[in-house]
Amino acid sequence: MAALQDQVVLVTGGASGLGRAIVERFLEEGARVTVLDWTPDRLADLAAAHADQLLVTPGDVRAIADNQRAVELAVERFGKLDCAIGNAGIWDYSLSLDDLPAERIDAAFDELFHVNVKGCLNLAKAALPALVRSAGSLIFTVSNAGFDPAGGGPLYTASKHALVGLIRQLAYEFAPAVRVNGVAPGPIDTDLRGPGALDMADRSIGSLNLSAVAGPNVPLGYVPTPADYAGGYVFLASRRDSRPATGGVLKLDTGIAVRGMGRVSGGGRLKAKYGQVAKPTQEKAIP
Repeated sequence: MAALQDQVVLVTGGASGLGRAIVERFLEEGARVTVLDWTPDRLADLAAAHADQLLVTPGDVRAIADNQRAVELAVERFGKLDCAIGNAGIWDYSLSLDDLPAERIDAAFDELFHVNVKGCLNLAKAALPALVRSAGSLIFTVSNAGFDPAGGGPLYTASKHALVGLIRQLAYEFAPAVRVNGVAPGPIDTDLRGPGALDMADRSIGSLNLSAVAGPNVPLGYVPTPADYAGGYVFLASRRDSRPATGGVLKLDTGIAVRGMGRVSGGGRLKAKYGQVAKPTQEKAIP
C-alpha cells in the first residue's frame, strides 16, 4: 500500500518547483491534495494533469482568509485534512546588508517575513481545527539557511531561523493533538523568486546555474532536483514512519553543515570599501 493512502493534504506554493514535486509525490503515494498558490496559470496546468485527486485554489498565503478558504475547500471536497504543508516562500538572492538599500529595508523585510513566516503562521491557524480532528500534522519548508549562514542574505536567513522557532513553539502548543515538523532543503534547482520590493519578483533562482556554482562546493557534489527532496515530506506526513516526530527539522542539506573550514566570512571587501584605519588588536587583560 502507498505510504499516504487516503490522506488528505494541503500544500501552499504547490504549483511549481519544490511545491509541485511535493504535490506529485504525495499523489503518487495515494494522497488527495489541495494546492494554494498565487499563480493561476500554473494552477490550471497542475489541475489539468491531476484532475481526480487534486483541488486547486488561487490565493496569497499572507492573507488568513485565503488559507481558511483552502482548508474549507479541502474538507468540503475530501471530507477531512490530515496534513498541511507550508511551502510558499521567497528568497533574497543573498543580498548582503551592506548592499541592501536603506530606503527599501522596511518593504523588503515586511514582504519576505510575511510570505516566509506569516504565511506558515496563517496556515497553522487555519488548519488547526481540522488537523486536531484527524490527529494530523503540519510540515514547513525551512532551508539550510535556518541553521547556517550564507544560504541567503540577512533577510532570508532571519526568516528561516524564525520559522525554526515557530515550528518548535507550535509543536509545544499543539502536542499531543497535532505534530509539527519541518524539512530543510539545501541548494535546489527550482523556480524560487524574490521580493518585489527589491525588484526580484521576476527573477528565478533557476537562472543562477546552481549545478555549476553550488554543486562543486557541497560535500555530496551535486544540486538535487525538487523531486529529490519530496521524500522527506512523505516521511514526516506518514503516521506509520514518523509518529514519534514533532518539533524537529529534517535536514536535507547535501552536507552543508559538515563541509568544514571554508571561507571565514564574506566581509573582506568591507575594509577596502570603507577604509578601515584601526587594526584589530587583542586587548590586554586587566591585572
